[in-house]
Amino acid sequence: MADPAKNRKIFIVVFIVFTLVVALFALDMANRTTAPWNKPRQLDRALPGALPLQDSLLLDSLLPDTTRQK
Repeated sequence: MADPAKNRKIFIVVFIVFTLVVALFALDMANRTTAPWNKPRQLDRALPGALPLQDSLLLDSLLPDTTRQK
C-alpha cells in the first residue's frame, strides 16, 4: 500500500487545484452575467420600443378613458 503521507499530499494538491478551477469558473460566470440593475437599459438597447415611454402623461393620454360611461 502507498505511504499515507504521499496520499495526503496528493489529496491536498487535487483539492487545491479543484478549488482553483471552481473559483475561476465562478469568476468567469460572474463577469458574463448582467447585474439586475442593468437589465432594463440593455432591454431598451436590444428591443427599442419594448419598454413603456418614460413620460407617463403621454402614455396615459393614449389609453382609452375607462371611467366614462357610454
